[in-house]
Amino acid sequence: MAMLLLAERAPETADILVVGAGGGLELRAFAEAQPHCRFVGVDPSAEMLDLARRTLGPLQSRVELLQGYVDAAPTRPFDGATCLLTLHFLANDERLRTLREIHRRLKPGAALVVAHHSIPEDGDFARWFARSVAFSGGSSADIARASASAVTIAERLPVLSSDEDEAILREAGFSGVALFYAGLSFRGWVAIA
Repeated sequence: MAMLLLAERAPETADILVVGAGGGLELRAFAEAQPHCRFVGVDPSAEMLDLARRTLGPLQSRVELLQGYVDAAPTRPFDGATCLLTLHFLANDERLRTLREIHRRLKPGAALVVAHHSIPEDGDFARWFARSVAFSGGSSADIARASASAVTIAERLPVLSSDEDEAILREAGFSGVALFYAGLSFRGWVAIA
């Protein structure tokens, strides 16, 4: 979904920024889907970047991996960007700063795709997060155990409501903010620089 949304606005030979590159699964999927694109992946964890190198294998020739946060990314204008499963770890001020820095690195009209935990309209994030945890465990998931661990984790994550998530994207300078995905405690948006 993310690559499809990026490709709507990016040229065939796009330069894409991936903030929170993690172990490289997202980068591998993008590189396989778009054989003429180049990618810059940024992540604070050296261990995750080592895993990303192994995950990418020969595709790494089109991917530059940088250790650090968004500030480690080149300031050249990118044709698109993603920040998947990352923003829910950041406090509001750091989230806004990160989104502004991504915006600063995008060409006008380029798309940003974000997806992360977000509080659904009923406001009971712990319950929705427990459902996500249980779902990830498959058919053998222990619902009671998932609920107990979800409450502990949910209390530590600085998760915003869907309305707040959309507002912070706009405050960072993005327009055309549109929800493209909602599944249990996860929400995904595409926004335009």
